[in-house]
Amino acid sequence: MGAHVRRRARRPRSRELHGGRRRRPSGGAGPLGTGLDPYRDAARRGLRRRRRRAAHPRAGAGAVTGVLPLVAVTVPTFHRPAQLAQLLAVVVAQAASTPGIRSTIIVVDNDPAGSAAGAAHAAGALHMIEPARGLAAVRNAALDAATAAGADALVFIDDDEIPDDGWLAALVAPWAAGDADAVSGEVHSVFGEGVDPWIIAGGFFRRVRFAEGVSMPAAPTNNLLLDLTVIAALGLRFDERFAATGGEDIDFTRRAVALGARIVSAPAARVIDPVPAERTTRAWVLRRAYRVGTTTVAGDVRLRTTPPRRALRRGRWAVVGAARTCMGAARCAWGRLTRDDVHDARGARLAARGFGMLAGALGRTYREYALRDGS
Repeated sequence: MGAHVRRRARRPRSRELHGGRRRRPSGGAGPLGTGLDPYRDAARRGLRRRRRRAAHPRAGAGAVTGVLPLVAVTVPTFHRPAQLAQLLAVVVAQAASTPGIRSTIIVVDNDPAGSAAGAAHAAGALHMIEPARGLAAVRNAALDAATAAGADALVFIDDDEIPDDGWLAALVAPWAAGDADAVSGEVHSVFGEGVDPWIIAGGFFRRVRFAEGVSMPAAPTNNLLLDLTVIAALGLRFDERFAATGGEDIDFTRRAVALGARIVSAPAARVIDPVPAERTTRAWVLRRAYRVGTTTVAGDVRLRTTPPRRALRRGRWAVVGAARTCMGAARCAWGRLTRDDVHDARGARLAARGFGMLAGALGRTYREYALRDGS
């Protein structure tokens, strides 16, 4: 493990992962939000060729080639040197103890002043600065750095998270066995003392849970492994038009799935996400719910391949958003009338997200990260 690695020949892809026929998606969007049709077939042919060439799972391929697969653990960071140092200490230890792989650690600093350099160098990680603001640019820089290092797979983890014991091994295992093109670990949010019970009742930080090995339609990138051969074959990049709004991760992974990639769940690869106090206000969680509504629609509309399909999709989302807004408002009102925090908070969450969907259907965006102080 180290900051610099020797480039080597790309490892062939594993066997066909989907067990035969794949569901044909209804449409898709390329890296710049255009239709997938111009390059979908070529990308899938490339995936099929790579899968046919592979005769062994990746974990066993080292015995054949004499070289273990290289995993690049990448950490996007912005103004969190103390939390970054804590995370890197854990990542370094797990990277050294995870069997069947080689590893390198890359810190991608979105601070032009390079405030993360000290923590990165102290951990023996490669430090690089990405001056363009926004997580999409940072994640693209991580893809480029991992590819330049000759990595076979890339792992994303946020700078304020704390991995459980065995996190990296659990995240790598499905990919090493040849069962996935991407692996999504579990994220568990924890709160400090004195958090508003209304926030807990509303489930604002609750995430959908998937069983081990289940295929996922999309995944966030705060605990995600990507097969770089697949990503390169599909020509995928994070869309930097999401830089100020967020949602670049869901857009990216939905496009990957639309092109035939398989994302599987690995709940044993868990990280802890300590929620800062400034994110546990009612105003903040409702703004986040609204923003998620807008980016959900934006990403889905971009998957449609023609203007008529996109228009129909916008119309559908307008109806869905309006319905959720009304249902949420009614539930919230009932909760306040009966002094029930669950109905109050969950109704408010539903209404905020529904209103965001309605706004997104009308082409509106919410620039949550336009003046961000953290990621």
